[in-house]
Amino acid sequence: MRIKIVAGNWKMNGTRAEAESLLRELLPLIEENKTVETVVCPPFTLLDKVEELIAGSAVSLGGQDVFWKDKGAYTGQISAKMLLDLGAKYVLVGHSERRGRFGVPEPDFNEDILAHFGDNDTVVNRKTKAAIAAGLIPIICVGETLAERKSGDTDSVIIGQVSIALRDLTGEQVAALVFAYEPVWAIGTGEVCASNEADRVCGVIRETAGRLFGESVAEAVRVQYGGSVKPDNAVELLSKPNIDGALVGGASLKAADFAAIINAL
Repeated sequence: MRIKIVAGNWKMNGTRAEAESLLRELLPLIEENKTVETVVCPPFTLLDKVEELIAGSAVSLGGQDVFWKDKGAYTGQISAKMLLDLGAKYVLVGHSERRGRFGVPEPDFNEDILAHFGDNDTVVNRKTKAAIAAGLIPIICVGETLAERKSGDTDSVIIGQVSIALRDLTGEQVAALVFAYEPVWAIGTGEVCASNEADRVCGVIRETAGRLFGESVAEAVRVQYGGSVKPDNAVELLSKPNIDGALVGGASLKAADFAAIINAL
């Protein structure tokens, strides 16, 4: 059976004091839950502090992004080896806030566009391979925009993102990684993909892995759902057969809410 997994993406939030307060409240709420793997992905500046705070608990540490080179003149980047050195086990790859839209003219400053940092599918593949080579487990994020959904392109977008992300990998490597289906239109908007549709698209991810690497890999790979997951919708979403957990944004910054989502599994 696939082990359920819930990951909290703190995004650009938290000081050391705030991280300590959050985790000291969270850990007692989930310590009895031995059936769900829990991951927290704080900003890079908090990785060492969070690793100290979760030591001895069942919570694993994850990074929010990774570069595909081990070292060099890449100002502002973080390598997989650096993440490992700080105690990370997982790393997010290809989150929609990191992905970009190339070839689109941007004559004016726009904060919404600025939130995209240019990761295309090939970059996601490079980062995935670098993470695996170093011993990290990537959580590969895929998802369609609202325009792509309205035009009926959801499945083709997802299949394309999954297929390119997995280039040059082995079936054994794919079986051990995690996917997160995050429809872009549902991230941080309060909009939630209907549970049956979320399950269907997670099934598309699983089917794509199976078509590329075989049925045993499809059965092994874990697929999360992410996009405005909250305590009041967690049970319905996480009860679906193709959804193995959740990638949680804003709710992971509230101990009671994050614990409720974890315990919903």
